[in-house]
Amino acid sequence: MKRRLLLLLPLLIFLGLGFFFYRGLAMDPSARDSALLSQEFPTFTLSTLEDPDARVDESLLRGEVTLVNVWAEWCPTCKEEMPQLLMLAERGVRLVGINYKDTRTKGREFLDTFGNPFEVNIFDPNGDLGFDLGVYGVPETFLVDADGIIHYKHTGYITPDDVEKVMQEVERSVRDSTG
Repeated sequence: MKRRLLLLLPLLIFLGLGFFFYRGLAMDPSARDSALLSQEFPTFTLSTLEDPDARVDESLLRGEVTLVNVWAEWCPTCKEEMPQLLMLAERGVRLVGINYKDTRTKGREFLDTFGNPFEVNIFDPNGDLGFDLGVYGVPETFLVDADGIIHYKHTGYITPDDVEKVMQEVERSVRDSTG
């Protein structure tokens, strides 16, 4: 009897681990809320994509509701998302980009090809700011209120169907920040 239990023990352990791995793989990481919701945008000092001598910091995100979009030239879904970002910019939404783990040349070529909806592009070649934001894949978009507080996170690219949802979040944040 004891010997049978010892023979079954590895099988039971394997089945238990298999269950937890399967359950973990079935979870949708984009459904997770960001730990940064209701928190200040992380502090940073980085250059802009356009000018290596121009330095910007988190104060760039104060005073006006802003969508911060993390993107990269090497990201195929960023190319799919660009028409929606251009549409949001045309509708008056302030957009700031974070060019993530890219080169200046490739980032600029991307914007020349697909359009540039961003007021400013923060250059994050090592991904440090992306790390502080908890970015685990691009594109990701954050809604920052006029006080620099993150109120919404959109994981993955903004589809044409998502534009109205994002606009509603922007409008709500504008209403909340103006009293």
